Amino acid sequence: MSSQPLNVDSLNSARDLSAEDYRLIVDEAQTAVFVIQHSRFLFVNPKLVELFGYCKEEMLNGLDPMLLCAPEHRDHARAQTIARVAGVPGHAYEIDCLRKNGERFCAQVWGARIVLAGEIADLVTLHDVSAIKLAIRFAQQRDQLFRNAEDLARIGSAEVDLVSGSVTISSGMHAIFGITQTDAIADKGWLLSRVPAVERPYVQAISEGVSPDEACEFQHRIVHSDGSLRTVLHRVMADADAQGKVIRTVTLLQDITLQRAAEQRLDKLANTDKTTGLPNRNALTEYLDTRLREAAREERQIAVLSIEIDRLKLVSESLGNAAGDQLLMEVGARLQAHATRDDLLGHFGSGEFALVLVREGDVDEHLASAIATSLSETFALPVSIGDNEIKVTCDIGVALYPSHGDAPESLLQQAQAAMYHAHELGRNQVCVFRYGMRSKAISRLAMESGLRRALERKELELHYQPKLDLLDGTVIGAEAFLEWNSPDGELFSRSSVIRVAEETGLIVPIGEWVLRTACLQALEWQRTGHAMLRVSVNLSARQLQQPDITQRVQKILVETGLDPRLLGLEITEGALMGESARIARILSDLKALGIEISLDDFGTGYSSLSYLRTLPIDVVKVDRTFVHDVTAASQDVSITRAIINMAHSLQMKVLAEGVETEGQLALLIANRCDQMQGRYFSGPVPVDAMNALLQDKRALPEHLVMRNSRQRTLLLVDDEESIVSALRRLLRPDGYHIVTANSGAQGLQRLAENSVDVIVSDQRMPTMTGVDFLRRAKELYPDTVRMVLSGYTELQSITDAVNEGAIYKFLTKPWDDERLRSHIAEAFSQKEMADENRRLAGAVLAANQELSAVNERLQQLLTHQREQIHREESSLGVAREVLDNIPAAVIGVDLEGMIAFVNADAEALFGATLALLGQDAEKVLPQGLGNVWRAADQSYHEVQIADHAFRVVCRAVGGEGHSRGRLLVLVPCSSAPN
Repeated sequence: MSSQPLNVDSLNSARDLSAEDYRLIVDEAQTAVFVIQHSRFLFVNPKLVELFGYCKEEMLNGLDPMLLCAPEHRDHARAQTIARVAGVPGHAYEIDCLRKNGERFCAQVWGARIVLAGEIADLVTLHDVSAIKLAIRFAQQRDQLFRNAEDLARIGSAEVDLVSGSVTISSGMHAIFGITQTDAIADKGWLLSRVPAVERPYVQAISEGVSPDEACEFQHRIVHSDGSLRTVLHRVMADADAQGKVIRTVTLLQDITLQRAAEQRLDKLANTDKTTGLPNRNALTEYLDTRLREAAREERQIAVLSIEIDRLKLVSESLGNAAGDQLLMEVGARLQAHATRDDLLGHFGSGEFALVLVREGDVDEHLASAIATSLSETFALPVSIGDNEIKVTCDIGVALYPSHGDAPESLLQQAQAAMYHAHELGRNQVCVFRYGMRSKAISRLAMESGLRRALERKELELHYQPKLDLLDGTVIGAEAFLEWNSPDGELFSRSSVIRVAEETGLIVPIGEWVLRTACLQALEWQRTGHAMLRVSVNLSARQLQQPDITQRVQKILVETGLDPRLLGLEITEGALMGESARIARILSDLKALGIEISLDDFGTGYSSLSYLRTLPIDVVKVDRTFVHDVTAASQDVSITRAIINMAHSLQMKVLAEGVETEGQLALLIANRCDQMQGRYFSGPVPVDAMNALLQDKRALPEHLVMRNSRQRTLLLVDDEESIVSALRRLLRPDGYHIVTANSGAQGLQRLAENSVDVIVSDQRMPTMTGVDFLRRAKELYPDTVRMVLSGYTELQSITDAVNEGAIYKFLTKPWDDERLRSHIAEAFSQKEMADENRRLAGAVLAANQELSAVNERLQQLLTHQREQIHREESSLGVAREVLDNIPAAVIGVDLEGMIAFVNADAEALFGATLALLGQDAEKVLPQGLGNVWRAADQSYHEVQIADHAFRVVCRAVGGEGHSRGRLLVLVPCSSAPN
């Protein structure tokens, strides 16, 4: 195939373009091109015309080029043009431009000086870069969002290209290691170099062993730039090429040092008694389980001691909880002194301790009893609490492995049963478990043991008690109650089950089960057509003590998918006492999720409505003791009314619980109580019965329920009948009672004829403008909500009317249907809120008057009680003086065997040798007196004391069955009665 020689002449001829060719090139260019000469357009191409929306003739016939610039950029553009014309080389710059329709866009401009027809001109090219600027801004926002996310989550990422060896590190990764962005990462071994040497093989093996498209996750430590060790969660994923060879890895590190520390603290809190610092029941049970396995392998015996001290309740009630805690710490220290290295002492709460005895050899019954006796004797010396010396006694039960059980729970149960049996025998007793022992303690322990397995055996179920709205009488929710179907058929009261769960800590897992089950049931009710039925669950004080209770509740909501607005949590007054600031913070966090917070059993504790004002409470549940009948005394009714009104003034709803009669319900309705629950409608019922109740749409009797008989009334005023008709059609589905008028005068007439809530008026009407009409309406009917709907916008008069309060809102024609309906609905809500506020103001005034009367009655009661106390103190003083002057020695001994009273003769008789008051009568009284005291047969006995003969009698103090101690009377034989 031959080739033709290149014809240079023809090539040059092809390059000679005509003027039309050049014109075509400029016209078809997808960039705006124009020439300015003498501040006027000399040439514009079609792209410029398209970009700005002006026609070509407009531009060439005198349009000022500066009109294409946004006003704030015109000076800059003008200066650039002048500089180019003057010979200064042009450069690209960005300005905001204006299209003919007023739209703005960002443009990049480049100009050059040229000469046309012997005169200087400015050739300008212009590009619309709005999309580019938007993309850049979006990319910057995404980059900043990514940086913020890394900072908040303490996460860093890195990408390693295994082919090129390049490493890309995010700013978050730099932050995790504490290195600056300028510190270079040498190679792909950057991470291993910052892992502690002992952990490098582990990290390297997992990182290099990851399979393509399969992420792995593990934890390890890193060395921070400050030398400290941090814990990270390491996630790594690999990408492979077509042949399956790994070519890229992506590593994600999250600093979880704080989380790990928090988990360790939580674990310690979960396994440590906060008062004594000793292991709690959970920790001791786990330790015992480990030791039992060792004992089984080595065929050794070990023992468990259950120890309960007395006087804790007395000390806490008389000297305060702080003194009770101090007593527990001192007792724990004394017991701990008797424990060896392998023993473990734990505190279960309420003064109950347990000690696991482990020795190299066997711990038989004799050794365990001897150790228990020595523990008992450690309390021979009283415990000093402040200025008080407390005589402590304890009862100890012993259980042995394997004789009495081979599992931690059974051994603890047997030891506790033995301890309770020891308690029945007297004070400072030690008792070894025997299978013949039966007592209430064993029953309680059996219940505790069964309750621990109730969850896994699915023996628990929930019953539900309906809650009703007293406005329309319908069921609006239900409270969940725990029921235990014991496998042996034994019936346990709900209160006893909850009490045992609280004491043992089982309330935490059981509480979570209750919450999850109730949420799932609420979802089921939603699916069956009861969309707004809220389920309420009681939250115990023990659950509120958990530092992560908010996260636990939120997790259950997420797992079940329940709308938080359909969950209510009920807190008792007792749970609010103590750490009020922390409790308030927890309740605020729970309420922020959308959960309704209720205060249960209000009036039974120590809280007040002024205290409640600081807490995020939605509903106050009035205790059944405040739910009175219509026949109740006026002062009782006044207290109920005061509680309801004051709760309403704090923007809280009121639910009355325990409603059992129609009379109670009628009184609550009359006093504007919001909700009720009680056996008058239904007690707690199984879920099937609750479903049937809902399916039948059961409600309160119609004749009892409060009804809002007056309709929402709307007045439409417009001189155009078509507008009025259109508004009526639009608003009719919203259920308003609509009244219309065609003028301001007619509107005033309609106001006189109807009780109007909201007025919507046109502005331009004959004889009276809308503003004048609404001003007049404000004077005559100030409680109405007034709005203008008009296309006429004479702003001054409307502004004045708004400032005067004559107009609530100004709406324009033509209107958007949905927005107009929304504004009118908002106006009705505004009106109803104002009406409610006026009602509440009156209610608060009445409540204040009633509270004043209640305070006066309480003051009278307090005065009476003070007078009675004064009289009793006087009587006690006289009695003490009489006893001191009796010519006989008198000694009083309480039920615990402690000497609680001695008169002057008794002090004189024994004071020279020993102090009697507060001592153990068994130990300090002479043997002869001890025999008389123990016998308490009310007979006279002759006793020789300090070489003197006395006739002694011992009698019980208090009535039959209500003994408060014993009284010893010692009369010298010379003056003794015959």
